[in-house]
Amino acid sequence: MEDYKYDIGELVYAAVDILNDGGMPGIDDEEGLIAPAGMRGMIIQFGRAEADETQHVYLVQFENGPEGVLGAPVGCLPEELTQEKLVAA
Repeated sequence: MEDYKYDIGELVYAAVDILNDGGMPGIDDEEGLIAPAGMRGMIIQFGRAEADETQHVYLVQFENGPEGVLGAPVGCLPEELTQEKLVAA
């Protein structure tokens, strides 16, 4: 088995602001904010980037709104995620 940092169903947080790279439908602004740093999400799948098979990619659903409903799946790199809850500075 490959050495992935996270597994399906694990709780993660956005380590940085997750911005649309132009490939996320439903986000009007190409650079629109998908998930701010600290937003909680769940890993729903993982794999490798098509363009660089050495790069792991995680499919994450972040909470969307105060009810905690999960939003659309978003592809994230390992360095964009953490399992440590971020504390406001």
